[in-house]
Amino acid sequence: ILQEVFDQLNVLESIHILYCNSLNSDFVQQIIKKFSDCLENFGFASMMFNEYNEPKRQLFEFITKYCKNIRYFDSGIPDDNIIYLFIENNQNNINYLTIEANTYNTDYEELSSIVLQNLGQVLPSKLEYLCLSLSFTISDLEIFLKNSQNTFIKKLLISDIVGRLDNEFLFTLRNEVNEFKLHNIIVKEFHDLHSSPCIFIDNYF
Repeated sequence: ILQEVFDQLNVLESIHILYCNSLNSDFVQQIIKKFSDCLENFGFASMMFNEYNEPKRQLFEFITKYCKNIRYFDSGIPDDNIIYLFIENNQNNINYLTIEANTYNTDYEELSSIVLQNLGQVLPSKLEYLCLSLSFTISDLEIFLKNSQNTFIKKLLISDIVGRLDNEFLFTLRNEVNEFKLHNIIVKEFHDLHSSPCIFIDNYF
C-alpha cells in the first residue's frame, strides 16, 4: 500500500517535516529516501534528553546523509554532534536556523556551552535568521561571536533560558542601542523578531 501511495507523489515540489513526533521513523525514512531532494524544512521540537531516543537519532543521521537542500532547520537536540555535520552538508541552502536547549535537561549548561563554542565554525557565509535559545555565559557568547564573524547574519536572536545575561533588555538601553546603530544594526526585542516554523512556511510556501 505504501508503495502505491509513493508512486502517486511524484509531483511533489517540497516536503516539510516539523514536530512530527508521532510519525513512525521507518515511514519517515521511506519518504525521505524517495524524495530527499524535496525536503526543505525539518525540525525536532525541544525535548528532554531521554526523549531523543535511538529511532530519532537514526532518523536524524538518515536525513543528514540524504538531504542536502534543507533551508529551515529547528533543532531541539543540541547534544548531538551530528548537528554540525548537518549544517555543513546544507551550506549552500540553509538560511534559517534555530538551536535551543531545555532547562529540564540537567546538563543544559554544558550542552549550551558546547554549541556556542562549536557552532560558529560551521555556519555558512550568510544566514537570514539564526535563533539561539540557550544558557549563555559572556565568555561562551564571545567565542561564538568571534568564530561566526565571517558569517553575515541578517537576524540574530538570543534568548538566555536561565537569565544569566544582564536582566535589563538591551533594546531599552539607549547608549548601547545607539552604538549598534552606528554599525547599521537595529536592536529589537526577541519576540518582535522570532519566527515559528508555521509562520515561515506560511510566508514562503
